[in-house]
Amino acid sequence: MSTVETTSSKIPFGQKLAFGVGMFANQMFPAILGIFMVVLVEDLKFTGLMWGMIYLFPRLLDAITDPIMGFISDNTKSRWGRRRVYVLIGSIIMGVAYIFMWQLFKENSLEYNFWYFFFWSIIFYLGLTFFSVPYVAMGYEMSDDFHERTNIMAVAQWIGQWAWVIAPLFWLIMYDPEWFPSADVAARELAIWVAIPCAICAMIPALFIKSKSTISEDYEPLNLSNIGGSLTKIRDSFKEAFKIKEFRKLCLSTFFIFNAFNTVASLTFFVIVYKLFNGDAEATGVWVSLFGCLSALGTTFIVIPIVTGLSKRLGKKKAFMICQSISIIGYIMLYFLFIPGKPWLYIFALPFFSFGIGSLFTIMMSMTADVIDIDELNTGKRREGTFGAIYWWMVKVGYAIAGALSGGIIWLVGFNSDLSTLEQQGAVDGLHAFFCFFPMLGTIAAMFIMRDYDVTEERASEIRAKLDKRKNFDLAIGSSFYGKNKLESLISIHEKTSYATDVDQDISIEELKIMFDNALKSKLHGICFSPYREGQNVNHKLSGTQIDERMEVIAPYTTWVRSFSCRNGNELIPLSARSKGLNTMVGAWIGDNRSQNDLEIKGLITQAQKGLVNIAVVGNEVLLRDEYSIDEIVEYIKKVKEALPDIPVGYVDAYYQFVDHPQLVELCDVLLINCYPFWEGCSVNQSTAYLNEMYEMVKQVAGEKPIIITETGWPNEGSENLEAVPSMINAMKYFVNVTNWYKDKGVEMFYFSSFDESWKVHQEGDVGARWGIWDKDENFKY
Repeated sequence: MSTVETTSSKIPFGQKLAFGVGMFANQMFPAILGIFMVVLVEDLKFTGLMWGMIYLFPRLLDAITDPIMGFISDNTKSRWGRRRVYVLIGSIIMGVAYIFMWQLFKENSLEYNFWYFFFWSIIFYLGLTFFSVPYVAMGYEMSDDFHERTNIMAVAQWIGQWAWVIAPLFWLIMYDPEWFPSADVAARELAIWVAIPCAICAMIPALFIKSKSTISEDYEPLNLSNIGGSLTKIRDSFKEAFKIKEFRKLCLSTFFIFNAFNTVASLTFFVIVYKLFNGDAEATGVWVSLFGCLSALGTTFIVIPIVTGLSKRLGKKKAFMICQSISIIGYIMLYFLFIPGKPWLYIFALPFFSFGIGSLFTIMMSMTADVIDIDELNTGKRREGTFGAIYWWMVKVGYAIAGALSGGIIWLVGFNSDLSTLEQQGAVDGLHAFFCFFPMLGTIAAMFIMRDYDVTEERASEIRAKLDKRKNFDLAIGSSFYGKNKLESLISIHEKTSYATDVDQDISIEELKIMFDNALKSKLHGICFSPYREGQNVNHKLSGTQIDERMEVIAPYTTWVRSFSCRNGNELIPLSARSKGLNTMVGAWIGDNRSQNDLEIKGLITQAQKGLVNIAVVGNEVLLRDEYSIDEIVEYIKKVKEALPDIPVGYVDAYYQFVDHPQLVELCDVLLINCYPFWEGCSVNQSTAYLNEMYEMVKQVAGEKPIIITETGWPNEGSENLEAVPSMINAMKYFVNVTNWYKDKGVEMFYFSSFDESWKVHQEGDVGARWGIWDKDENFKY
């Protein structure tokens, strides 16, 4: 089964603390890096172009590798879980690379220092990818509770903010001659004292956050031979993620706020030194450090507690809007309170200013966890690593662009660090204006994007309830699960009988293969068509070529084909089947999206009016999934019956749903029942008798209505379900036995399924992908 490592219970504070310590490292490295970067321009005389390249290219590489790391992290099999190993490896790489990165000397040529720093920064950001992507995913999967997610992120951000309190103090040390003779010497030595403790902090989540083994999970393969397919899946994951409008809003709003803020954050030193102290760095004393320290302290003790409280009382979106509005006030105040000779005035603006970037990740990381639930509802997958990678991809691309923009601003205003304020007053005023108003514009853009964000607590709870309902299906999540021992009250089942036409239980594998081959070649009544190839799922648009290729494989072995949907290329299945001389049972998929249901119904009617439908099916196991009431399903069926008076119309569900709902029997032209002895835990040796009892139960209520078994089958791999054991031998036995049975009884039956489909592992556990007569590559399995 797919691993879902979330829990709805309250998370112990020790686990939150371990995650938060990792956030300190995650924040400290970029915080201190922004301060050290000034040394490159101020002391090592890097040009604006060099500054921009150093910001842009390593981070662009980082942004490219993040999605790959997310995919790898989501699909890693390990006794330590999916994330911990990578967090540990990334911690070590970051620490080592950061030390080497700053071993720069004035005596070296400018070009040598540039390319040396450029190389080691790339290594550093690769380490950051190894660490940060799985680390962030750890936080997303720690809880599935709406407010507990905010609490986890609040604790982490509270601890992480101390990095921004501590980092500015390095201004005092680096440019104090009593500490170091020059700033480049300071950078070389302080890099060691920064890297080692930060690397240790980064290791804490890997060592102490609990995670279960994933060795036995059925994840996507990560071998080198499959790397091309993996990259395709990463691309597809990006597409699927960005189809979720709420996630697009989170990414874009974060991009605008974070990008705009970091564009000017690098200018803090220059604005304070040149705007307030006429370019005299030594005269600034504590004021450069104090700006960052007080902002971070404001975030730590004011912003995070307030945003956490607002989120619980008013909702996450309103909390976001309020906090960003307050930050706009702060940016305006900073413009008027940066007065030469009166540096203390800017302190009044800092509490307001801090609400912008200070509240951003507490809320946004919590919101991202909510959106991951939406993705799981849509796809059945838990992809914290992928979503975290995509979200932080936007952050890092923004950070890269910000670095390039900051260099561009320096160039645009004509600022020169060798000149005093009096010699370039216009340039200094330009820097100050950008410093205050550029992030304000980014904030306004983000607020506009988030104005109609609609994942409220109520909606999140509804999504969570639907996901919990899936989990409560035990082995199978979603379709084809009927309850273990559903027929246990039947005497014939208690007596463990077999059916008269069953093969000998001790038959040899060679004899069984011959019987299987003969049964298949004699043609099935019908087969369920599986259209999706490896890496595809229900969200993919299918091509006519792919459907024709798969239809070509099964056509010689059946007289009927059953399809499940009339959208995204599935509407091409009836025409392809007819071209091979096959009859068609065509389904309209009814799910929890009413607008899509309308499109499905319209598509079914259109196909039938074209003469491509022998039996029209309205919905599959909707009652079983508890998505609609019986009255709502009846209305869908009536709509199709009214449009197609000359075509038999039915509804598919578990056999007992027709016993429980007589109105279905009355309304449907034909009773379409799914019968799975496997899902009820029946041994393969009694499964035909079990299937017979399912059929007879419906026959007692059917009257004169015809009955068709629309699905039955047996998986050849996966987890056991009571006495039901998946295996190649058992799958062949079941196929031969039920084929003999339906011919002996004169029953119409569709076998499930034609091809294996890997995506179903996320809906039905590890057995979900192993029901086909042919494998995922259309090779005959038996």
